Amino acid sequence: MAKSIVAVNAGPRANWNTDTLISEAIRGAESNGAEVQKFDLFRLEKYTGCISCFGCKKEKFKGHCICRDALTPVLDAIRESDGLIIGSPNYLSQLTASFRALYERLIFQNLTYNLETPCCNERPVPVLLIMTSNAPDTMYADMINGYQQTLSRFVGPTEVLVSGDTLQLKDYSKTDWPWTMFDPEAKQKRHDEVFPQECQKAFEMGAALLLK
Repeated sequence: MAKSIVAVNAGPRANWNTDTLISEAIRGAESNGAEVQKFDLFRLEKYTGCISCFGCKKEKFKGHCICRDALTPVLDAIRESDGLIIGSPNYLSQLTASFRALYERLIFQNLTYNLETPCCNERPVPVLLIMTSNAPDTMYADMINGYQQTLSRFVGPTEVLVSGDTLQLKDYSKTDWPWTMFDPEAKQKRHDEVFPQECQKAFEMGAALLLK
């Protein structure tokens, strides 16, 4: 029986940096025989982050978020999967609000508040976390490391791929006012030379996900 991977795009732009790297990771997973189900969070109907109802702290709901909305099928699919690929752009020094909504509910359902067994997840799955940013690769290392540690603890062993200094537009000259913070030629050069290497890395990491 084929292994199943859930891929989640927590960015709004189809076929741009985050979505492209996720797609390459999916191709890598599929190259090893995985079946992949993909969710685009910005294309789902209404959902929220954790509402602090504490329903998941009851024994009969342990490890299950009981809030029912558009994230429920995503959480259910992750719970039954053999691996998770999730990607988000960096917005204002954080991952997107859509990512945070899923992250809160994914983590909190497994948090017990019990010192002896702080996590009730009995079926850890490997995770590939992808972040893209127009800032340099290393600028948000502490933030992304925090996500990596928490995901590793409550979901499964987590690897990280960060793509920084990304190309934001096809043509920076067509903005309504000059984006003088950026060097369009340098952005394009990095996109042409470095981003393909990151796509290859995403493919390799996706292919290795089921080998964890």
